[in-house]
Amino acid sequence: MKSFEVNFDGLVGPTHNYGGLSFGNVASQSNSQQASNPKEAALQGLEKMKALMDMGFVQGVLAPQERPDVSALRRLGFSGSDAHVIQQAAKEAMPLLVASCSASSMWVANAATVSPSADTQDGRVHFTAANLNCKFHRSIEHPTTSRVLSAMFADQQHFAHHGALPAVAQFGDEGAANHTRFCRDYGEAGVEFFVFGRSAFDSRYPAPQKYPARQTLEASQAVARLHGLSEAGVVFAQQNPAVIDQGVFHNDVIAVGNGELLFHHQDAFLNTDQMLAELQAKLSARGGNFQSICVPRDQVAVEDAVRSYLFNSQLLSRADGSMLLIVPEECRANPRVWQYLQGLTAAGGPIREIKVFDLKQSMQNGGGPACLRLRVALKETELAAVNPGVIMTPALYDALTQWVNTHYRDALRESDLADPQLLLECRTALDELTQILKLGAVYPFQIN
Repeated sequence: MKSFEVNFDGLVGPTHNYGGLSFGNVASQSNSQQASNPKEAALQGLEKMKALMDMGFVQGVLAPQERPDVSALRRLGFSGSDAHVIQQAAKEAMPLLVASCSASSMWVANAATVSPSADTQDGRVHFTAANLNCKFHRSIEHPTTSRVLSAMFADQQHFAHHGALPAVAQFGDEGAANHTRFCRDYGEAGVEFFVFGRSAFDSRYPAPQKYPARQTLEASQAVARLHGLSEAGVVFAQQNPAVIDQGVFHNDVIAVGNGELLFHHQDAFLNTDQMLAELQAKLSARGGNFQSICVPRDQVAVEDAVRSYLFNSQLLSRADGSMLLIVPEECRANPRVWQYLQGLTAAGGPIREIKVFDLKQSMQNGGGPACLRLRVALKETELAAVNPGVIMTPALYDALTQWVNTHYRDALRESDLADPQLLLECRTALDELTQILKLGAVYPFQIN
């Protein structure tokens, strides 16, 4: 039976703005308060989806959140009509309004952790929505994320959904941004790789000093248990606290894996040799041949990796067995990174080709190609059970492009977030989107 790794990209929401909300994310903070262009951001994302579809990859789309999140503001004490809630928040607590308008759900690598059926005890694909409790603006996402994922992967014979972990610091969970999977074939049992920044209960693990470590060991272990993963099929590794303090807020900013290959920076992990040996042994026991490509710090510094998002890339397997690396334009603009990539493809290793995409609107807020997609490995029968409305086709691309051009603004500043009309625009757009994607009622305004 054929199997696929499907990339479900997050559709950029109508309130895409640069609020500078993510402490520890260098790009997010450095571009705070600049004017954004939601229309351009959404179209750039759609262009990447279409390009991968045109290359023969199965590509999906994941809907954004309803924003502003008026119900979140109501829970914080603002009252009256929706318009009054927004105006009152703008007057009394503008940072809370900005947080409630965040379009950060576009980075669906944070939406959930996904385990393919070949790895799980019950033979179903398992999803656990991430609680994202390190940041308020992201912690309010998981209820809608769960509904959207359940509408996309509804067949209980093939798919199992778990709610977010307890929303406390000890179980901080950032989803697939700190998770990858190694396998010989997407349909065969693999080894799931969970990367954490700190332990909540074990002081033996060092913690960063400047920026928060968002993923805990305990959260990763809990997800592995929920998904029914065996000890033989998991590896837990700690991210280097020193690189977290340099702006590597998720593992997918310093490493990326696919198939049998891990592409990582020299300083990405603690106890690297031990970790690589464990991955090699466990994947070998499952018939795989683990490989790693380590990028030396004297060729690409951590600062270069963070600013170019070299590792926040998509590593994709071609039909001939070679791999393609999808990187943002910022990699080409960085001389050291681009020189390294040219040497990488010339060396004749597994990564044979680099493709560059303009994702400036996303990059300025701290998200590259890897942030924009949630990977789901599916067997042929499981793919057939996915809601067909969310699988990219030429017709869907045209419909979504027209939808964006109809409903999105081409400029958004912080002051615009106080306009109650923006909420009406967003709800009108999302109501139409759920019909395009055949999702049914998934948003609070459609349910309540």
